[in-house]
Amino acid sequence: MIGLTSRSALLASGVSDDELARWCAGGELVRIARGAYLPAASAAGIGPDARHALEVRAAFERMRAPVAASHVSAAVLHGLPVWGIAVDRVHLTRMSPGAVRRSARLHLHGTGLGEDEVELVEAGHVTSVARTVVDIARTEPFEQAVAVADAALRAGLVAPTSLTYARGRARHRGGATAAGRVVAFADGRCESTGESRSRVALRRHGLPAPELQWEVRGGGRLIGRVDFGWPALRTVGEFDGRTKYTRDSQDDAAAVVWAEKRREDALRAVGLRVVRWTWADLVDFEPVAARLRSAFAGP
Repeated sequence: MIGLTSRSALLASGVSDDELARWCAGGELVRIARGAYLPAASAAGIGPDARHALEVRAAFERMRAPVAASHVSAAVLHGLPVWGIAVDRVHLTRMSPGAVRRSARLHLHGTGLGEDEVELVEAGHVTSVARTVVDIARTEPFEQAVAVADAALRAGLVAPTSLTYARGRARHRGGATAAGRVVAFADGRCESTGESRSRVALRRHGLPAPELQWEVRGGGRLIGRVDFGWPALRTVGEFDGRTKYTRDSQDDAAAVVWAEKRREDALRAVGLRVVRWTWADLVDFEPVAARLRSAFAGP
């Protein structure tokens, strides 16, 4: 058995319910959702997003009315990062307006979808990226929604004008005002979820809006491109995500650290003050904000 399989398919192939129960009890099969199973070898090491995609596929099989994956489920199928958004419930939206249904494992939205708001992917029908981003922006906290919107723009999956249009179509739905704030703030120049979260943190602490991916030049050459720049304040900000220093070997990682040190030295040599922070700092950003304010004030 390879890949996701259903109880009905197993029964049709001659497997009895008793055998199915024994396989699950013995660890040969893993129950992904009601009536949907995966061989243990295929389930080993599967991440939350990949598991959720399988749960979405299983939910499609159970639905009688035409539906499309939506909200966080659509984001997962589009390959968008869903930092901080729960994937414990499958979200589907009816193609035509109808009743809402909500349980511990399924949220069936009843708003209906326009033909141009639906795409077909390998797993099945899914809301368009623009509709997906706006639905998340309406229903999830600002920080999480910005991370999704930035990622969609960064990957070229949607244009800013499409997000603005999709938000306009949602103006009579709950959370439309919140969605407008996300769409207005979203910026595809953010290169990671950590940078998106950093930008939100900067705004929350009342710091000036930075120039993203600022190319610092000196002596007629490019010194480096920094995550956040305040040229007039002679300050740069760098978010140090783990992947910045992760390579295939320890030697490569050491070389990256050394190159990063030399780049920072070059930035300081042209009179720039450098403030760095990490994922851990995003939990309580005030110390970073204080360091930035000090850097803005100058020597």
